[in-house]
Amino acid sequence: MTRCKNVFEAILRYGHDEDFVPHEDDLFSPTDAPAGSPEKIEVLRRRVELGQPLWHNTDRVDYSGLTGAIRPRE
Repeated sequence: MTRCKNVFEAILRYGHDEDFVPHEDDLFSPTDAPAGSPEKIEVLRRRVELGQPLWHNTDRVDYSGLTGAIRPRE
């Protein structure tokens, strides 16, 4: 699969499947990656690639327990 610039280019190149039904298999597991993180985006990309549902019932749903970088005010 070659890289597409956007979803419209992907549809033109590969078509679409309006009747797509995702399937859960042994590789379908939850992720603790926070929403919007590069890790979470990679998990979602991989799930689509494998034909799995995007969301797992036990994926992380909040940001509790995470720490972030603090930028000093100017």
